[in-house]
Amino acid sequence: MTDCCSAPGLMPLHEGLEKLMTETPVVTETETVALADSLDRVISETIISPVNVPSHDNSAMDGYAVRFSDLAQDSILPLAGKSLAGHPYQGSMPAGHCIRIMTGASIPEGADTVIMQEQAEITGQGIAFSKLPSQSGNNVRRAGEDIPQGCQVFEKGHIIKAQDIGLLASLGIPEVPVIRRIKVALFSTGDELKLPGETLGQGNIYDSNRFAVSAMLKRLGAEVIDLGKLRDDRHEIRKAFLEADQQADAVVTSGGVSVGDVDFVKDILSEIGHTSFWRLAIKPGKPFAFGKLPNSVFFGLPGNPVSATVTFQQLAVPALQHMMGAEPAPAAELPATCLTPLKKQPGRLEFQRGILSTNEKGEAEVVTSGSQGSGILRSMSMANCYIILPASQGNVEAGETVRVQMFDKLLR
Repeated sequence: MTDCCSAPGLMPLHEGLEKLMTETPVVTETETVALADSLDRVISETIISPVNVPSHDNSAMDGYAVRFSDLAQDSILPLAGKSLAGHPYQGSMPAGHCIRIMTGASIPEGADTVIMQEQAEITGQGIAFSKLPSQSGNNVRRAGEDIPQGCQVFEKGHIIKAQDIGLLASLGIPEVPVIRRIKVALFSTGDELKLPGETLGQGNIYDSNRFAVSAMLKRLGAEVIDLGKLRDDRHEIRKAFLEADQQADAVVTSGGVSVGDVDFVKDILSEIGHTSFWRLAIKPGKPFAFGKLPNSVFFGLPGNPVSATVTFQQLAVPALQHMMGAEPAPAAELPATCLTPLKKQPGRLEFQRGILSTNEKGEAEVVTSGSQGSGILRSMSMANCYIILPASQGNVEAGETVRVQMFDKLLR
């Protein structure tokens, strides 16, 4: 039996992504933010190091700073003083002497080598060294060894990570030039939807999609304009579209893009803008719509919760990253042995939810996270990866190798 959803006219995922990248504009407005507020922001111009890191030659460990040539004369050197981090030895080290030095402290003038304290012993004549270095420069970190002054640190379009903030701080940079945050208007449609905390009537369900997508948008670094939930009313939905288009760079909706009698979103999009595509050859998530409004781009997510999450993460997120001025990073993928059989009919690329682990041999193994229905959010909540099954793939037997895509930070 053929998959009833593998009908002609479905666009492959890679073609959809190409269209998204081509038709999604890049925000160009910039601003300057404090370093502490720059996490997940996109750098708007190349950052050049204003200083050397480290700023001075310093010791890589606790020990004694010596002149390498003095060691050829004697392995016992009188102690001339000490150099501490923030309190360097003043003046030039006398010939034939050594300086007590701590990790990170400046190398005294005249010294060129550090001998670790475990290879030294204090005697009545001075410091005796049990093991001499084979060359000068041992245990010395040179100025600019990590980052030389004037070198490029980050390119325009780099997304700032937590460790990047530490690096920028080490350069003494207090503020960072970034692309302004993109504004994303978000609403869900459906008479059946209720908010968490409200009482469910017969035929009602709680609106989960908007909450999940809003959380992912926040982790993406977008400014979320939450317009709430709308009834299945053409006039109300059209008004919301027009208002959202005036406020945001992108508009994201959940529901209303299928072929039901009250699925108005796609029709309204065609009235006030245009639809680029609305059916993809993927599962879950076939009814995904993308288009343009007068002032913004539009992403129409399916109503089923898993479908909405998968399509937002696989399609809308790369496009929004492109809009932010960042280059979308490819998702981490790896082969794994599937320990559970998987049902699949040929026809569409599938993103089944799985739980990846490693066995005692360090080999990657994956199992299904449970029922793969597009409305079963528990399969997303329990999973840590997608099991990616090609369009041509049929059922998977236990023990077969599959391709696995790890969840990124938006889903972790």
